[in-house]
Amino acid sequence: MTFDLQRRAFCTSLASLAAAAALPAAAQSNGYPNRPVELIVPFAAGGGTDVLARALAEQARKHFPQDLIVLNKAGASGALGWTELANAKPDGYKLAIITVELTMIPHMGLTKITADAVTPIARLNADPATIAVRADAPYRTLEDLLAAARKDAGGVRVGNAGPGSLGHLAAAALEDRTGVKFNHAPYRGANPAVLDLLGGHIEAVAVTPVEVATYVAAGKIRPLAVMGEQRIRAGWENVPTLRERGIDLVIGGWRGLAAPKGTPPEIVATLRTAMAKTLKEPALRETLAKQNMGEGYLDQDAFKAVIDRDNATFKQLVEKLGIKA
Repeated sequence: MTFDLQRRAFCTSLASLAAAAALPAAAQSNGYPNRPVELIVPFAAGGGTDVLARALAEQARKHFPQDLIVLNKAGASGALGWTELANAKPDGYKLAIITVELTMIPHMGLTKITADAVTPIARLNADPATIAVRADAPYRTLEDLLAAARKDAGGVRVGNAGPGSLGHLAAAALEDRTGVKFNHAPYRGANPAVLDLLGGHIEAVAVTPVEVATYVAAGKIRPLAVMGEQRIRAGWENVPTLRERGIDLVIGGWRGLAAPKGTPPEIVATLRTAMAKTLKEPALRETLAKQNMGEGYLDQDAFKAVIDRDNATFKQLVEKLGIKA
């Protein structure tokens, strides 16, 4: 072998070693992933879950050796996409964003798919629910909206992301605590509900801050309250919590990454490592902040504990309120 050929071989070896070192350790040992990975978003494009998924996919390129291809599979309050995930081959090439609704809709009879059908990877964020109206609506405060609902039972239409969504249960719980009656208006995702609010077709929406953040910033939508333990930032500092309005109710949601049940531990480890690094990316955190989407990364075990807790909480709430499909 000539000197030039030896030098080329040596340089090629160095390049290969450098490329291998850049991948997570688990990926080096099992060859995963060697092709793009599908990432199911079980809601319509433009909503908070979609925004987060696309930002996550963009920043994950720095820490995951293949692209995450976002696919919107909206329907049945998320159950359509989660059913596809649960039925997928557990090889790490089909993932999905799961949301708190996965701990709600099974108890309402909307799906047989439960959180036990998937393998949680990491929680990506956490948000409180919010009640919001158009900026030009006559409801200046939450009390105004509740008063209108008391005066005309069922006359105040409150949009949500679908039967059994966080917004649906949040508004139902608010009814229970205040003695009012709303007309719940389900949509195929939060974004269609917000667009109908802007169009004047409904009086309010029950969603998370991210779904209305752009319109709040533009002065088109007014949030009346958040359902968190405390107020949130990014221009919402003046929006009170329900507890500040004398209503003892805290309801929030989360979004996380999951794989099919039975996914090999080494593949799960690769994904956990990639998510832990991706969620620290300044660009992703900036996107979360701009969208008024709360941070809330949790690794697998802590995330599983949250899922188990919420499953028990919402099972009890659904049974108490008698909410069924």
